[in-house]
Amino acid sequence: MYKPWFIGREAYLTREAKRTSVVARFRFTEKAVRMAHNGDPVLDAKGKVIGLVTSCAVDKEGYLTGQASIDLKSGVEGTPVFIYQGAPKQAGKAPAELSNGDKVTLPTPASIISRFPKL
Repeated sequence: MYKPWFIGREAYLTREAKRTSVVARFRFTEKAVRMAHNGDPVLDAKGKVIGLVTSCAVDKEGYLTGQASIDLKSGVEGTPVFIYQGAPKQAGKAPAELSNGDKVTLPTPASIISRFPKL
């Protein structure tokens, strides 16, 4: 921080050094997908939960765009993520118990985009 006279500078820098998450913008890669809602899990490419959706809306091009609180290292522009929209509160069957005709919820691909939209 370049303002040495800033009141609370030391406390801010200490807290900033310990920060582990960031609010990042995401955009679904397809248009015809379900709306993501507050609390829906966000996963990385390996299937690890890295955060939660905070908001989502349709942009001017018809894509769903939103924000999510995610791990700091995953907040880089262009990072692929997967979002479970409307994730069920209870887990379904284990993969080994699935049979023909069973339905499972799949995450939808998205990517992290610039924090500020280009208008």
